[in-house]
Amino acid sequence: QVQLVESGGGLVQAGGSLRLSCAASGRTLSTYAMGWFRQAPGKEREFVASISRSGSSTYYADSVKGRFTISRDNGKNTVYLQMNSLKPGDTAVYYCAADPVHSTVVAGKGTWGQGTQVTVSS
Repeated sequence: QVQLVESGGGLVQAGGSLRLSCAASGRTLSTYAMGWFRQAPGKEREFVASISRSGSSTYYADSVKGRFTISRDNGKNTVYLQMNSLKPGDTAVYYCAADPVHSTVVAGKGTWGQGTQVTVSS
């Protein structure tokens, strides 16, 4: 079973940037498709972005398309989420997820990390 630890969250002003990291241990990251989800207070967890095992395929929620970029470094067993032009509506706890099957990750299933808080002030 892979273990996931997110980091890089924090407080940023609207228009700013953050880069989240998700470090994997226990298994080789290259055998997992990866995804980022977020959950704002009082709302359900929602899909943000995902990336295939090789990195050749990525998907994004419409709300972040053009602002967020998911990437991976299999040599470092780490997946990243570069977030630019942040808005107060992006405030949430961000989670990474892993599964060998890309569609399973997109569906919100698989192994989860503990989350990292992102707060965007106006």
